[in-house]
Amino acid sequence: MNRRSRTVALVALLCSLLGMSGVAAAQVASAAPVLCDQWGSAPIQGGRYTVMNNRWGTSATQCIDVSSTGFTVTQADGSAATNGAPKSYPAAYYGCHYSSCTTNGNILSPNGLQASDPRFATVSTSVSMTYPSSGTYDAAYDIWFHRSRPTTTTQQNDGAELMVWLNHAGPIQPIGSKIGTATIAGATWDVWSGNSGWNVISYVRQQPNASATFLVNDFWKDVVSRGLGSTSWYLTSIQAGFEPWVGGAGLTLNSFSVTTDGTQPTPTSTPTPTPTPTPTPTATPTSGPAGCTATLAVTGSWQGGFQGAVTVKNTGSAMLSRWSVGWAFPSGQTINNLWNGVASQSGSQVTVANAPYNGLLGAGASTTFGFVGNGSAPGSPALTCTGS
Repeated sequence: MNRRSRTVALVALLCSLLGMSGVAAAQVASAAPVLCDQWGSAPIQGGRYTVMNNRWGTSATQCIDVSSTGFTVTQADGSAATNGAPKSYPAAYYGCHYSSCTTNGNILSPNGLQASDPRFATVSTSVSMTYPSSGTYDAAYDIWFHRSRPTTTTQQNDGAELMVWLNHAGPIQPIGSKIGTATIAGATWDVWSGNSGWNVISYVRQQPNASATFLVNDFWKDVVSRGLGSTSWYLTSIQAGFEPWVGGAGLTLNSFSVTTDGTQPTPTSTPTPTPTPTPTPTATPTSGPAGCTATLAVTGSWQGGFQGAVTVKNTGSAMLSRWSVGWAFPSGQTINNLWNGVASQSGSQVTVANAPYNGLLGAGASTTFGFVGNGSAPGSPALTCTGS
């Protein structure tokens, strides 16, 4: 439901009032590690992506703390009626957001990428998020299409707004009405359709998650099959972030990436520190025979789910070539998604082995894997680490 109410005229007016050009205004905003300006933005990862505050639906203060891979919402004042539009859409994007385009490796700038172009089928994206324990918000991709090749980057897209909701909290729903379900990218989604002067197609994950990796074309094929889009339309931007209605402090985009060569990006397992919630360490970890320990921290929780990070450390004097961590969930929790490891679960018992690229650990070295679980946060289960 990001209506893109930031119009070109408004941008020009703001810049005029500030006595600077649009370029100069963007440079001032992007210089700040904490963005509180309504349209403040900053490049990350060498300009491949841009983080934007994008406080378009409220006059109340919103601030985001930009990291090297994403951002955290540190202040989110005010509220909006939950039967209307959200307060804002703080997000990271690849491509063009009105007159601002990412620069490093961007195949969408300045005129988009037609969905019939063979390169479109290779566009993949990945995201990792952390959620606070309170607030009313959605955590969603916003992927924009134009019906014809855009002639300027300042145009409002007139084709489709494809939203992919990974999670939502509170009494909110997408624009329009539910028109069906779809199984895409290994998950089941409720499909909603509406119109805001352009088609808005929203895919709401039935099982909330804090990370995702998918080909944009997998969702777009479903949009086209429903008569709501076309392969002749042009992809102009891929955005990932949050739409808060109430609160929002603590919403964190840990990482965001887009690849255009057919490879599948992997969400990072190192979250940006957030003020809410405070990670809760488990009880003293158990050491295995090969001299490794494992420590679990719950890095986020919400109704029906949670996110955890496990740090594996080689406490011996010899190098480990492989490791595995085991524990028992206390109340029927299950792993929904895991990165930087290989998981198996039988009943309550979980075992996570190293991924092919992080099994080698020198003396004193450590690595981390992360996961999203279904159910309530598990408290402090005892972890056992074994290595060889």
